Amino acid sequence: MIFRGVATALATPFKKDLTIDYEAYDKLLAYQVENKVDGLVVCGTTAEAATMDKKEKLDLINFTIEKVGGRLPIIVGTGSNNTKEAAEFSKEVSEIEGVDALLVVTPYYNKANREGLYKHFKTIAEESTKPIILYNVPSRTGVNIDPELVGELSKIKNIVGIKDATGDLHYTIKVKSLVDEDFAIYSGNDDLIVPLMSVGGCGVISVLSNILPKETSEMVHDYLEGREKDAGFSQVKYINLIEALFNEVNPVPVKEAMRLLGISDNYMRLPLSPASNETAELLEDELKKLGVL
Repeated sequence: MIFRGVATALATPFKKDLTIDYEAYDKLLAYQVENKVDGLVVCGTTAEAATMDKKEKLDLINFTIEKVGGRLPIIVGTGSNNTKEAAEFSKEVSEIEGVDALLVVTPYYNKANREGLYKHFKTIAEESTKPIILYNVPSRTGVNIDPELVGELSKIKNIVGIKDATGDLHYTIKVKSLVDEDFAIYSGNDDLIVPLMSVGGCGVISVLSNILPKETSEMVHDYLEGREKDAGFSQVKYINLIEALFNEVNPVPVKEAMRLLGISDNYMRLPLSPASNETAELLEDELKKLGVL
């Protein structure tokens, strides 16, 4: 298992000229390590990886390894809707010393059928020398990996887990019934961390932990260490903030929250643009209620 607990789906701070702000990113990395998260995800959805070129991704990966490599697992998003491109990039990234696993999203836009999805992931897995976590997020890709297909993919040696961002606990339960015990299921929804763990999940790949790493980690480890009631209280406590963080498409709100907390400026690459006044006010109100601001 790559990790148990919380892996932060890291946002990527940008400067006004929209180059990567490595000073702010370094601050974000230190914030995560100090607050004891269990892993980091680089170049995922929250990172705005869709607007980065290959060199930028590799530079970001290598910077992350230089700063925190060896202290906690580093997982890199290498997915694409182009199987050949994703397989080649996955192979290249998996050969970087310090990368612990890959996160591979369902191919978007093309809307592959079941056979195409199986071959897509199998092709990538055959090119990778590192473990792979599937990433199922049908709200963004338009395609769902059905539970039976997850079961088949889990038989491929280096496909070791799934980030389940379906928001559907019936789906999670069905997947759990079809995979081996050591196949990791991570929540991809911050509003369902505790419920998903209650049916066999082992943690979360989280947006929330960009801004509340300590609190998110405590929630997850309370559950994993038998303090289920405390974990449930935390899930309820943070629900309004979580809803505010998804008032607009991720990572628009979390980058505004990071600005409010002084972690980074709030610059985004088109086609995304900064949060609306409504979202900004919601975030500020919720952070104040929690005593973070």
